Amino acid sequence: MTDSTYVVRRPLDRKPLTKKAGPRFEQLDLELTERCNNNCIHCCINREANDAQAQAREMTTEQIEGFLRQAADLGCLQVRVTGGEPLLRKDFQELYIYARRLGLKVLLFTNACLVKPELADLFVRIPPLAEIEITVYGMHRESYEAVTRSPGSFARFQRGINLLLERKVPLAVKWVILPQNKNEVAEFEAWAGTIPRMTGRLPSYVVSLDLRNRRDDEERNACIQSLRLTPRDSLEILTRDVVKYKRSMEEFASRFMGTSGDKLLACGAGCSLCIDAYGCAQPCMGIRAPEWTVNLIPVSSSAQKGKSVPGACASETGGQSAGLKDALSRFSRICDLSSTNPEYLRRCARCFLKGLCEQCPAKSWTEHGTLDTPVEYLCEAAHAQARYIGWLGENEYGWEVMNWRERISGERLEE
Repeated sequence: MTDSTYVVRRPLDRKPLTKKAGPRFEQLDLELTERCNNNCIHCCINREANDAQAQAREMTTEQIEGFLRQAADLGCLQVRVTGGEPLLRKDFQELYIYARRLGLKVLLFTNACLVKPELADLFVRIPPLAEIEITVYGMHRESYEAVTRSPGSFARFQRGINLLLERKVPLAVKWVILPQNKNEVAEFEAWAGTIPRMTGRLPSYVVSLDLRNRRDDEERNACIQSLRLTPRDSLEILTRDVVKYKRSMEEFASRFMGTSGDKLLACGAGCSLCIDAYGCAQPCMGIRAPEWTVNLIPVSSSAQKGKSVPGACASETGGQSAGLKDALSRFSRICDLSSTNPEYLRRCARCFLKGLCEQCPAKSWTEHGTLDTPVEYLCEAAHAQARYIGWLGENEYGWEVMNWRERISGERLEE
């Protein structure tokens, strides 16, 4: 089979195109490695590119292809490939072609530093069918490399993204807002607007920095916390165009604001599956809790036996491997997860700002090692926005407001 014959025809009864019983499977998140060619100051997952211990524990090519095949057979239509930096894997091109031959769309998350002409040509010959998402850390060498702590990375990033742009490979860029680059946001937006498919469309931003979800490095977590923007700093960036911001918030409020009660999840968890670099599945990459982790690779596997990595998964299966269908069935139960934490029930369950706040079990897990402990950092940011817009008084909290519908659906916010 040649590279050009990657399409697989499937019958129309393939899930999720029908309403057959069983959990939907909308997307497979596949973490190829935790290693990265950069050493970003804010990263919640990265290990060094030459970390031999981590590399030895990573899934083999055959294991990954097996999971891709299972996903396609279960009706999954898209695989989101991430890391670390997934392009560090020497078998990336082989895995990419395999996924596309299965008919899967491939959504690639990358820093673009390792994109070479051969890979860019492959994306032209066999399109991923989803925009490649590239994270940008600065518009100049000084700011970019202050974040990546990798000399020469800015030039490598420029070369990689230009190879893709020259070949008209569909891509989108996103930005992590940090003290080192926060003054370059306007410059970034102007540049992003020149990229095909991004004209007239704002890029996405990472504002709330996640701690390490393996909860394995307090020193790094302290560094990440020190880089977080204050609510005031976040507001300054969000409200650069006050009129546009307030109008967007009016639309947002009409769709997403409201209390959630004791229900913990309002996202797509339960309809997707995440596999980490070592063959363990979770409902999402942020929730590494042992009770929501399933080992997909037998302990006797030659790639796994006798080796360990700090933070590697412990499975509720007691060391026995499970297939994707079994894991997906188990994780479908997470949609019904409810809080038992009195503080969460007092605050988050009753707060009409829940749609504005990023509080979720994944955030709670990374911060506290539980699934339903309020995250003060996120709470403060949400309340700062609500007070700026006028939904709250200076000393009010979202969980205290009973007439919140009147507040968000009243007269248009003043410009």
